[in-house]
Amino acid sequence: MPLTDIAIRNAKPAEKAYKLFDGGGLYLEIAPSGGKWWRYKYRFEGKEKRVSLGTYPDTNLKEAREKHISARRLLAAGEDPSKERQAIKAAKYTDAANSFEVVAREWVASHLKDKAPGHRDKVVRRLEVYVYPWLGAKPIAEITAPQVLDAMRRIEKLNILETAHRTLQAIGQIFRYAVQTGRAVRDVTADLKGALPPVKHKHMAALTDPADVAEFLRAVDGFTGTITVKCALRLAPLVFVRPGELRQAKWADIDLDASEWRYIVSKTNSEHMVPLPSQAIEVLRELHQLSGKGEYVFMNGHNPSQPMSPAAINAALQRMGYDTKTQITGHGFRAMARTILHERLNIDPHVIEHQLAHSVPDNLGRAYNRTRFIEQRRAMMQKWADYLDELKAGAKVLSFQKGAA
Repeated sequence: MPLTDIAIRNAKPAEKAYKLFDGGGLYLEIAPSGGKWWRYKYRFEGKEKRVSLGTYPDTNLKEAREKHISARRLLAAGEDPSKERQAIKAAKYTDAANSFEVVAREWVASHLKDKAPGHRDKVVRRLEVYVYPWLGAKPIAEITAPQVLDAMRRIEKLNILETAHRTLQAIGQIFRYAVQTGRAVRDVTADLKGALPPVKHKHMAALTDPADVAEFLRAVDGFTGTITVKCALRLAPLVFVRPGELRQAKWADIDLDASEWRYIVSKTNSEHMVPLPSQAIEVLRELHQLSGKGEYVFMNGHNPSQPMSPAAINAALQRMGYDTKTQITGHGFRAMARTILHERLNIDPHVIEHQLAHSVPDNLGRAYNRTRFIEQRRAMMQKWADYLDELKAGAKVLSFQKGAA
């Protein structure tokens, strides 16, 4: 007699497992624990076999019968239903193992392990927020260019176009990794070249006219803020490092006697050395009396165990009357130094770029070498500091001879 929903619901567990038959080899097995399993018993090539069709109530009576009919059709066609079920299960496992998210996380672990933690965290965050929710569970080999573009359009609509471009670049690298590991045939992002609008880069505001620089330096001398911020404003043009590296400078990395500051560049995760001119040493010795017993050179006013606030420099510039969007910003000291060192002081651009901690290929093919032009850089940093002093004093400054370094 065929089963009914009522009979299945009322079936109680017993001391031993027992079966309720529906017909044609389909039955429900009730385990002593209370679990109810759909089974199909059949014979294939003279052997009695069984295949599971799911559990009740996840698989109800109607669904169990539909699976039973499909299994009987396979058997009639000469196929073993249990082998088919194993193949489907294996395919699902393979799809999960080759999903975009699985491959992407492998790529992060493999290709970003030596990158700066900040850079790696940004890439992972973009993938988690903008990509995994829509593409993460899909087998990477089945993802199409339009699907990728659809995810990128979501970012574009948030008015963060540069993030969309950077995310698309990372997706392309993940696809190429999948190709290399045999889990994709090609990088579908190659079909999306030009699909996103180009990013219009805005240059950091910077003072590049010596007269404006002189006025700024004199304004710093008249700054009435905290000693910490004033010293940061005095030191920033002298060393022209990235704002984050300046505010997080640590006393352990600075050798006042050797006039050197050594640290790890946040952007490239590489070692860098800043030769400190005498004017910078003077600022640091003054500041050492205030923060020398702590970790950070520029300590936070509210929490001395933390570095100065990221907004401190720009806030100070605004208090001095400068527009940080059009005139000068914390990052603008780098452009100021790069421009004037080359155009006014005739310093070799290669020397300047090495001091800026930029990637500069050399004759041996190395992308960056912290010891390149070290003596030229020492001389340049002192000449630069002297030049700034002369500008502030209003003295006439002569350019170096062409080709000097």
